[in-house]
Amino acid sequence: MLGAREFNFDGLVGPSHNYAGLSFGNVASFNNVRSASNPRQAALQGLAKMRALAQRGFAQALLPPQARPNFRMLRAIGFSGTDADVVAQAWRDAPVILACAYSAAPMWTANAATVSPSADTLDGRVHFTSANLNNKLHRSEEHRQATRTLRAIFADQERFVVHDALPPTPAFGDEGAANHTRLAREHGSAGVEFFVYGRVEFDPSAPFPKKYPARQTLEASQAIARLHGLNPAQVVFAQQNPAVIDQGVFHNDVIAVGNGNVLFYHEQAFADEQETLAALRVAMENVDAGLTAIRVDSADVPVADAVASYLFNSQLLSKPDGKMALVVPHECHENPAVARYLGQLTASGGPVDELVEFDLRQSMRNGGGPACLRLRVVLTDEEARAMHQGVIMTEALYARLVPWVEKHYRDRIEPKDLADPQLAIECMAALEDLETILGLPGLYDLS
Repeated sequence: MLGAREFNFDGLVGPSHNYAGLSFGNVASFNNVRSASNPRQAALQGLAKMRALAQRGFAQALLPPQARPNFRMLRAIGFSGTDADVVAQAWRDAPVILACAYSAAPMWTANAATVSPSADTLDGRVHFTSANLNNKLHRSEEHRQATRTLRAIFADQERFVVHDALPPTPAFGDEGAANHTRLAREHGSAGVEFFVYGRVEFDPSAPFPKKYPARQTLEASQAIARLHGLNPAQVVFAQQNPAVIDQGVFHNDVIAVGNGNVLFYHEQAFADEQETLAALRVAMENVDAGLTAIRVDSADVPVADAVASYLFNSQLLSKPDGKMALVVPHECHENPAVARYLGQLTASGGPVDELVEFDLRQSMRNGGGPACLRLRVVLTDEEARAMHQGVIMTEALYARLVPWVEKHYRDRIEPKDLADPQLAIECMAALEDLETILGLPGLYDLS
């Protein structure tokens, strides 16, 4: 697969960005519950990151926000009348459910889908499976719009397949690419698809966390590998360490990240570290590649520091010189243990020789860092030309999106503001304009 590049599709933060603390098991989200958010700043921070990486020559695109509030969900559970009536009733009778309907969590596009490039699939097409996210009410309906959006961007059915989400039952709990990574000699070559799960639905003897939920099941990961037509010799399934889930590592991308032939991980990431590495090495040999494992010891970076700084919720990006840049949030610089480790990492002479730091504090306070904000899609040059071009980050697109954000987004949302019917009107107006900017008419069902 010559001429392939990895595109990072970052989530464009939606105008309803708020801190409702809806994600049990996500420490950062819970710590900031009911504080005031700044949607305008959040969106501009995300756009600045996209623009900066695009200017560096990395392939960068975006996924648009979803329509909020989710009136479909609110009406399905008995709220009725005009939109204003629905908001008023929900605020009076079920304010937490109204907060779920207003959630801007689709900004974390690592949860949008699992993606397999054409070099790995039996039919030679790029496969997407939208994540059902059924562990949390506020995310459980995202797959409807995610599927619609992916099919609009990747409409060429000769090159792309966008699967519906798995059945919305606990046995197939699926959180998307947050629990999946791909390792390969280079982006265009055949690779190893690495699925990390938190629990096994049909094996009660398997270890499981005691405090926080394990959101990804082995059964879901296996189903996706089948749907995508992956070669079993190029697939590895590994269980996440239940003890770190109970320390706030709700997804694998909070404790490990991979790129190329490099796996950057914490020593406590997996239930069986040595077995996991051995399986990865065998699979990498099957695709004529070796594995470079960068292990971070607890003595250097305790799990609590990794979670607080989101060290592993970073992006590893391949540079033209063969080295890699690690994209980290500003919080890594503020944590002494993490800052010290990163200085040693980049000076070690290993594959990671550069840090790229961004201020993503609005996202971080809600429990998502650089890796949460992006969906990785490896595309050949031909496939890249076949996708919808209006979502690719360019200077021209950036120049249109900044004033759009400044026009439509509030600079402060408190919990009580969700009761304001005007907020719903503002959100809908923003998306109507966005359809035009991105060249995707009819992207949303705003009826």
